[in-house]
Amino acid sequence: MEWGRAMRELSTAIDHLAIEDPAEIPRAQLAEQLIELHWQMARLQAQIARRTAVRLP
Repeated sequence: MEWGRAMRELSTAIDHLAIEDPAEIPRAQLAEQLIELHWQMARLQAQIARRTAVRLP
């Protein structure tokens, strides 16, 4: 996944969650959205680590 695309997807996911009222979202759907957001952030962190050589080989 390219850097710009990953940033856009993460930004879109955050924006999507920000406009919703969590009280109106079924718990299962909210959990799915939060898990997806977590994985997107983890993938982005891994990309940052690879690009900055922070991660050990």
